[in-house]
Amino acid sequence: MNTEQARFNMIEQQIRPWDVLDQGVLSLLAVVKREDFVPAAYKALAFVDTEVPLPGGRFMLAPKVEARLLQELKVHKHERVLEIGTGSGYMAALLGHKAQQVVTLEEDPALADIAQGNLRRAGVINVSVRRADGSRGLPEEGPFDVILLSGSVPEVPPSLLAQLKVGGRLAAIVGQQPVMRATLFTRTSEHDFASVILFDTVAPRLSGFPEPTRFSF
Repeated sequence: MNTEQARFNMIEQQIRPWDVLDQGVLSLLAVVKREDFVPAAYKALAFVDTEVPLPGGRFMLAPKVEARLLQELKVHKHERVLEIGTGSGYMAALLGHKAQQVVTLEEDPALADIAQGNLRRAGVINVSVRRADGSRGLPEEGPFDVILLSGSVPEVPPSLLAQLKVGGRLAAIVGQQPVMRATLFTRTSEHDFASVILFDTVAPRLSGFPEPTRFSF
């Protein structure tokens, strides 16, 4: 496989047509080597429009979903970012290039170790991988400018929104199959939040977030 051609095709044929037009994001996707964050058994899927399996039943999100979320969060160089669901560390690496500091939470110890190794080899030094239940967030180190949930949840807990600074943004894929929506929440004041639906998609669940109770009659 011609890796650079495959990367170019991913950007031009999958990502740009999905309304990812921010040149900073597109350039970053060309620089951060996605294939270095994909398990060896799935290298052939590194640039394919699909989720990539990870150890422990986890997945990397599809490239166009990652890129669109990154674009919509509009991360700046002075900002602190919290990511929930490290996976292989790829999204954390992208965020690390945009932000001042990234803390990323991964519940699976083996996956946290893999991500740490991937980030180290990629030379990303401003990302800290923590082994923790991401559903709690990291209230003791907040508030954050940006929070990203790298997977889907039934709903975003108010306790996570409370960890945003005023003006801060949180992106998550919210809902139940077959209808999930990538949503951007912005903290507009101490007590108020605005939200906008970005796009419809379906993504694997993040662990630790309770499903709503289903009543049967």
